[in-house]
Amino acid sequence: MNREYSAELKKIEAYLVETLPLPISADWCNRVFPGLGLNADLAENLIAPCRDLFGRGGKRWRPLLAHLVCKALGGGDAALPLLPLVEYCHNASLIHDDLEDNSEERRGKPAVHLLYGNDTAINSGSFLYFLPLFALENWEAAPEDKNRLWKLWGEHMRALHLGQSMDIAWHRDISSVPSIDEYMMMCSLKTGCLAKFAALLGVEAALGNNDEMKTLLGGAAQKLGVGFQILDDVKNLKAGIPGKKRGDDVVEGKKSLPVLIFLHDTCQAAGSRAGGEESIAFVRRCFKAAALGGTEVPELDEFIAALTESGSLEKAEQRGNALIAEAGKVFAGLETADAEAGRLLAGLTELLLYA
Repeated sequence: MNREYSAELKKIEAYLVETLPLPISADWCNRVFPGLGLNADLAENLIAPCRDLFGRGGKRWRPLLAHLVCKALGGGDAALPLLPLVEYCHNASLIHDDLEDNSEERRGKPAVHLLYGNDTAINSGSFLYFLPLFALENWEAAPEDKNRLWKLWGEHMRALHLGQSMDIAWHRDISSVPSIDEYMMMCSLKTGCLAKFAALLGVEAALGNNDEMKTLLGGAAQKLGVGFQILDDVKNLKAGIPGKKRGDDVVEGKKSLPVLIFLHDTCQAAGSRAGGEESIAFVRRCFKAAALGGTEVPELDEFIAALTESGSLEKAEQRGNALIAEAGKVFAGLETADAEAGRLLAGLTELLLYA
């Protein structure tokens, strides 16, 4: 992240680590597991995978978004105690996502399930979804405010899992080709909902139940999340994402936006059912080869070259950039109580374009 954001990120990291300290202590165990009198060693098998993944870093843009929204609206640092609700749920989804996709790497190291085993990864990932509720329990707020956040948390966790289920169904069935609209809906659920939730946390911490501001900033943040996912998918095919292998989305069978644009455009250009089926057969052949042979098979290079030459990668990138720019306009036009925080919030979208 840009140096301008480093001071805010340090504050954020301090609050996140307080919820999942490195290493854990007997005092932490007594607060998280009250009444059990646990020795910290007994929780090590549960906590170690979570601590490992979190310790590898990450962009932290979702908690940063929540914090800057709150600060820009005049809430100061009030959102900081709530940030585990966003960032730890995101990390939980990564543990489960890598297991579901048979991914080999995450953030430059072997995926959690490869280091700790599938059973531990499933259990620890699930725990990491629920651990942030400890932060909500300890949030100093009126009962009605807490209840509202409980409800928001539940709504967005359900949406996240629905989006993931759509993605799984499509990549498990190599013959399944969703429409572009269906893909956008999946993205808005799987990735957009956490960004939206981050913005809503910021509004809640600063203003409480302000429906107008939630609609405005929640909608913008959801576009930001979808745009980020699209650009992530494009980068995966162009040069690879740091900490992951180039083209591993194809190995996993993911029908990302560049793939769907390629199929849509080539099928339309073919002008016949036979021509369209030829394009679909080409995609299936490349996906099957990658699934069997990994990222080193020649069919992967052939496939990426076809996406590049057809302009599909460029079109997907333009769509992702456009969504992030739309979110940026909303953030830039926001009437703020803290001008510096407002400036950083508006600039966050620019950072994500080059993240």
